[in-house]
Amino acid sequence: MISTRTPWQVTRSVWHAMFIREALARTMSDRMAWFWMLFEPIAMIVLMVLIRTVAMGSVQHIGGAEFIPWIVTGLFGFFLFRENMLRPIGAIDANKGLLAYRQVKPIDSVMVRCYLEGLLKSFIFCLFILAGVLLDIGLLPAEPLVALWAWFSLWCLGGGAGLVFSALAGLVPEVARVLRIISMPLLIISGVVFPLNFVPHDLLHYVMWNPIVHGLETLRAAFFALYQPVHGTSLLYLWYWALTLMTLGLMLHVRFESRLKRQ
Repeated sequence: MISTRTPWQVTRSVWHAMFIREALARTMSDRMAWFWMLFEPIAMIVLMVLIRTVAMGSVQHIGGAEFIPWIVTGLFGFFLFRENMLRPIGAIDANKGLLAYRQVKPIDSVMVRCYLEGLLKSFIFCLFILAGVLLDIGLLPAEPLVALWAWFSLWCLGGGAGLVFSALAGLVPEVARVLRIISMPLLIISGVVFPLNFVPHDLLHYVMWNPIVHGLETLRAAFFALYQPVHGTSLLYLWYWALTLMTLGLMLHVRFESRLKRQ
């Protein structure tokens, strides 16, 4: 019998099936999966609070924001980008058996994994916001729509990076190792753990080349009404990077699709 489904219906069915498969593997394959997803941000927050308390004697304000909500928003914004950049690297290998079906393309596994990681990080961030409300920490955004747009922007930036590096890692496996090594320095130079207002102006000029900074500063400004983002912060600049990375990633997957299937 000849199928009457359109290409979009076929693609949607593939994405739905792969999403269910990825979601079960991500959340159910390990009994400690949910614990680690919650433990990592909690451990980082506790560590940052301890370091600041030891260094300065108390947990102080950060230019219009309490330190704990400030570090929470920064960490989750960065984790959203980082997971969408790193997780897709193993997506093609994990779904290699499905590539025998002509309806399944290597890029499908990458896009589904980016979507899943974004949903998981969004859900966990909402749990932290709820906990912050219950504990009276002050984690409700002052401008919810701007906060959602900044969150979505970081999600797309990470997804674009994931598209590019998943293709490059399929062609040159060493790319994955290099990315994991630079993820920690990237956290530091993105203004996640210390205010960028303390950075000398000459150095800040170079730090602002990093598009993650613009997403995190906008996210924090949306959460804290009195917070002043670094001068020059622009989500438009972030979107230039995001759209460029997404375009480049799509081009790489189309150009090297056959090689990615054989890797």
